Amino acid sequence: MIRVLLADDQSLIRAGFRALLCAEEDIEVVAEAADGAQAVALALEHRPDVALVDVQMPVMDGIEATRRIAADERLSDVHVVILTNYGLDEYVFNALRAGACGFMVKDTEPADLLQGVRVASRGDALLSPSITRRLIAEYVARRPEPHPSGLEALTNREREVTALVARGLSNDEIAAHMVISPTTAKTHVSRAMTKLHARDRAQLVVLAYETGLVTPRSR
Repeated sequence: MIRVLLADDQSLIRAGFRALLCAEEDIEVVAEAADGAQAVALALEHRPDVALVDVQMPVMDGIEATRRIAADERLSDVHVVILTNYGLDEYVFNALRAGACGFMVKDTEPADLLQGVRVASRGDALLSPSITRRLIAEYVARRPEPHPSGLEALTNREREVTALVARGLSNDEIAAHMVISPTTAKTHVSRAMTKLHARDRAQLVVLAYETGLVTPRSR
């Protein structure tokens, strides 16, 4: 059973998400929070598999709530998915850096939301390739020239895999592209995450852009 925490200051939105999620046999909503501080407290109390967290909330916003959840070793198995009203939102980039495993827009199709919860519960990055590339490319384009810090530790294979992750490819797609097994692809991804100190695939994507391994022009 996938255990979900909902964090949104609008009760109607929480009610809608709860009704949709609880209709599934493999998903249950274990708690609801109306602000970020409540979200952190309830995450500690219930230890959900997935926390769906709104970006803008009173008391503590979703980014700070995400940062605190991600920084707490007791909550290492809690996967935060940021909810936003906009497909391109600079808050989302900051949330990924804070430790979110991905993000979804609130008007996503119900089937996509359910699939997203299941993907996040497995620890995979929930990243829409088109939105993520545009979001990060737009942000990186306004940043100073990136530096290759950490990249020297990666092998050529790990660099290639990291670049493919940043372009939104799954392990199976990476395996097909590189003509290797999915297990080998997963191993390369894991090693790259370890060497770059990335908490998950979402942060690996951010690092790929920040270090210049992937650029807005190369997507």
